[in-house]
Amino acid sequence: MKIGNIDLGERPVMLAPMEDVTDESFRLICKELGADMTYTEFVSADALIRNIQATTRKLTISDAERPTAIQIYGKEVAPMVEAAKIVEEAGPDVLDINFGCPVKKVAGKGAGAGMLRNIPLMLEITSAVVKAVNLPVTVKTRLGWDHDSKIIVELAEQLQDCGIQALTVHGRTRSQLYSGAADWEMIARVKENPRLNIPVIGNGDITTPEAALEAFTRYGVDGVMVGRASIGCPWVFHDISRALKGLPSQELSVAEKFNLLRRQIRESVSRIDEYRGILHIRRHLAASPLFKGIPDFRQTRIAMLQADNLDELNNILDKVENEILPAIVK
Repeated sequence: MKIGNIDLGERPVMLAPMEDVTDESFRLICKELGADMTYTEFVSADALIRNIQATTRKLTISDAERPTAIQIYGKEVAPMVEAAKIVEEAGPDVLDINFGCPVKKVAGKGAGAGMLRNIPLMLEITSAVVKAVNLPVTVKTRLGWDHDSKIIVELAEQLQDCGIQALTVHGRTRSQLYSGAADWEMIARVKENPRLNIPVIGNGDITTPEAALEAFTRYGVDGVMVGRASIGCPWVFHDISRALKGLPSQELSVAEKFNLLRRQIRESVSRIDEYRGILHIRRHLAASPLFKGIPDFRQTRIAMLQADNLDELNNILDKVENEILPAIVK
């Protein structure tokens, strides 16, 4: 599969853009574990052109994680064009446009998935961004606004006509948010359209190697994108990548998984500061399957998620890894 001149190989698996999740450290870890392409947290066009420091920090990319896409969102043509030019200067491999974020503070203001209610403006923005930069431009969107407006098959053609070089489809409507099952039959219909020539990347409920394999073999997509299943579990890319390459399953050890979480903590603190770095990493700790199923874990979990310094947090993780988990195994 290619995006422009970027060759991602056969059956690529990608890390989805996620706010407060896909920082530089996490992207690099996922890349090392098998992700073929990574995406930054989404970047507000309005905040970028106002030079808001918290937003401009998101443009930092390391060569080790490439190929990487920077994703932008907005609801007006001029700011999106200006933001696209700023992004181009940051040197990503791909510029992605977010027309899929369903959260109220984005979609409710007309950006992200909110654009699914204003297709003419979506297409105008897309065309303008494509013309403004020399980077390959891609789009990530959803099936439609709600059950009665699943317009993705026709919309995919229209976006292709605007000049995008790949399309990622999340198999839910905006109204679904993240509830219910992703509709991969609809994603397959997009891919099966003979008038569509660009790669189609499927997104939604790719949580296991089996789901990733099915996306390719049953639904025929060119690539798959993993989102929420990677939070607190970057080794999901190790498992999926091996399966897609036809290699035998080889699960990472508990110690290796703990080391990856500890690395995220260290690098988050180094990137920001101790207090805010730990706050940032709590989402990964809360979601990690490492702690699921541990009996009587509630108080330990609360303490872990309330820890506000490295010593306290590391002591809790040491206890879980060296005392609690071994006792369960016995």
